[in-house]
Amino acid sequence: MKTKIALLFLVLSNYLFSQTINSEKLNNYLSYIEKNNLGIGSLSIFKNGKEVYAKNFGQKNIPDLIYNKETRYQIGSVTKMITATLIFKLIEEGKLSLNDKLSEFYPDIPNSDKITVKNLLEHTSGLGSYVVKNGEVWVTEKVGDKQIMDLIIQQGKSFEPGEKVAYSNSAYYLLTKILEEKHKKPFQRILNKEIIKPLKLKNLTSFKPDQKNVFLPYRYDNHSWNILKKDIDFLNVIGVGDISATSYDLNIFINNLFHNNILKKESLELMEPVLGKENWGRGVAVWDFDGIIFYGHGGDTLGSHAILIYNKEANISIAYNTNGERIKKEDFIKNIVYLLYNKEFTLPEIK
Repeated sequence: MKTKIALLFLVLSNYLFSQTINSEKLNNYLSYIEKNNLGIGSLSIFKNGKEVYAKNFGQKNIPDLIYNKETRYQIGSVTKMITATLIFKLIEEGKLSLNDKLSEFYPDIPNSDKITVKNLLEHTSGLGSYVVKNGEVWVTEKVGDKQIMDLIIQQGKSFEPGEKVAYSNSAYYLLTKILEEKHKKPFQRILNKEIIKPLKLKNLTSFKPDQKNVFLPYRYDNHSWNILKKDIDFLNVIGVGDISATSYDLNIFINNLFHNNILKKESLELMEPVLGKENWGRGVAVWDFDGIIFYGHGGDTLGSHAILIYNKEANISIAYNTNGERIKKEDFIKNIVYLLYNKEFTLPEIK
């Protein structure tokens, strides 16, 4: 009886949700953000696989800014969810296994004879984060693969594989290199063949030194938005945090992922965290908004930030990009979820 009541409540709540996507409330919230110079960015919401809301905000507060609906944002570590998807495609093809050891590819990495592909995907490898050296992000200028690999070796291990979870950029750098070795081609070409072309994504791409139509990062100082002088050199984070995309194309990707158009259902289940036991899965994290569960990934560069999440029960996804953040992306997206589910929240204020 309790199960039937729970299912009935779920059906009713989904129906209620589907009737309450209130564009006016969303517009009012984003207008408040824009009017008070609290952020610059783009929001896209999909319901049942189709876009039901889209809005750019804050751009008009930057004089002479030129952009269009195809202008992309750097999405930071949302890239990792795509890299993990590519790894699972290799696994489905029988060309790689979750239990393969890192030593098969890079025996010089500390503990490589114990670290598995699964450990790398779920941040349980014990390896560090090469983007930070001596307490600072140092990859703001192009460095060589040897320098990066040497640093990963130098940073060593902080715990035994599977002992605990610690976010590792180094793990995804190594996963990208494994992808390139298996495919015998660079990450950009793998991404194009396996994701971009099949999904017909016109505005999602890996980094190119001559890339165009990508928002520059901004910082709010002295009552105005100013271009951030230095960001990560994205050639240093290929497959780790280099992809740029529109919010629309991000939603296309995550909907195809969760509708099993990229991976089999069994593979997606392996990517997802086990609810109640894990916050991180194998390329996908859980986002819990007071019991409203989304799956996805967040990302940060020094100046741009992104969140891409999907809710199974309501079949809804949210893609948020910003190149001018004054409200933490986690707080921003929480407010959006609360608006969608008719929950109360306090408007952000920055003094």
